[in-house]
Amino acid sequence: MQGLLRFFFLISVLFIFFSIQPVSADGCYLCAEGSSDMCRDYCRFSGSDSFDTRKRCEGKGCKITGTAACPTASNYKVCSVLNESKSKNLIARYLR
Repeated sequence: MQGLLRFFFLISVLFIFFSIQPVSADGCYLCAEGSSDMCRDYCRFSGSDSFDTRKRCEGKGCKITGTAACPTASNYKVCSVLNESKSKNLIARYLR
């Protein structure tokens, strides 16, 4: 009986260990006056501030002036480049 309990405990620990996904924080770039209407105030990105994320936000029409925490109020215009990077990562993962 103890051997069966140990087995289930080990399986549970392994399941939890392998089901943990890497954590990536979301951030926002501040968009300057003259940015596209879609990205009037902020551009949300995933992961760290990098050249790639800046270029993708600029591609959406954001004239970046800095970084900030993403707003939660509904009166801000926030465009996003989150889905693009996740879909590219998923495609790359399945093509390996």
